[in-house]
Amino acid sequence: MAMNLKSLSVLLGLSQTTISRALNGYPEVSAQTRRRVLDAVRETGYRPNRAAQRLATGKAKSIGLVMPVGLVTESDVHFGEFLEGLSSKAVAYDFHFVMNPSLPGEEETTFRRLAASGTVDALFLASVRADDGRLAMLQSLSVPFIVHGRSIGVPMDYPYLDIDNTKAFYTATRLLIQLGHTRIALINGPEHLTYAIRRKRGVVRALADVGLILPDEAVQHSVMTDDYGFQGMQRFLTLDEPPTAVLCSSTVLALGAVRALNEAKLKIGRDVSLIAHDDVLPMLKPEHFSVPLTTTRSSLRAAGARIAERLIGPLLGLCDYPRQELWETELIVRDSTGPAPL
Repeated sequence: MAMNLKSLSVLLGLSQTTISRALNGYPEVSAQTRRRVLDAVRETGYRPNRAAQRLATGKAKSIGLVMPVGLVTESDVHFGEFLEGLSSKAVAYDFHFVMNPSLPGEEETTFRRLAASGTVDALFLASVRADDGRLAMLQSLSVPFIVHGRSIGVPMDYPYLDIDNTKAFYTATRLLIQLGHTRIALINGPEHLTYAIRRKRGVVRALADVGLILPDEAVQHSVMTDDYGFQGMQRFLTLDEPPTAVLCSSTVLALGAVRALNEAKLKIGRDVSLIAHDDVLPMLKPEHFSVPLTTTRSSLRAAGARIAERLIGPLLGLCDYPRQELWETELIVRDSTGPAPL
């Protein structure tokens, strides 16, 4: 028999009112009682009537996301990892997602429709672009939101969580320069996304510090799959002066790059050094590569969990959170980087 509110009340020895208040974020319910209720909800599978809950509290207990369709057909394991973190926190607080697909160019309209529907309490925006007009639109709505990333060319007066992509790739490039590399290439994400723009800036800045440049032919922008990593590395190896070191914007891209180097019978860390941005993907650990990868470490799952906390926490009156967060990455040096070949 399905668990209902009355049965849950008997099980916990709490009134139905107290349980409802705990689930709906009333501040007078103690954190300990709220945790007992949430734990019991998970264990018993109890689900409140969402429609009745929304009428009683004005809250839908939902987070909204607009998903553009038709631009990329490849599966994005990175976004899946981010959603895993977001989901873990949403489940802990008995929130759920409303994902609304949108055609390219119609995202702003879809966001407005979603906000006006009353089915979400908060929104989040991902895949941030330069001069991103969606930010001004979100600020005009009455629904709270958080951005995963930062735009370029617009005022940075909105709530966000991002990593310092420029510094991460600057530091990684400096390591390669210190190892004697002067021919350095970059396999990057899509060029219209700001994380990719900032990562390229980091490489360019580090090279400029020592009088070097990043040639156009030594850069690839693409969706971050292993096939594109393979194609990018293959092309680099055909250049008149092939790079002795390559930075990849993802361990997924690095997987393809490694395959291309293996086919060319080049030794990673000796003939070509390799650094990847490590998204801490559980199925693709950098230390498990045939030659353990040097990486700039940052967890997409942790970022997703943090964004969920920052969206849900204020709605439940749990605590205050910073409006803007810029996370540092960690450079983990392993065997895939070595001195430039003579």
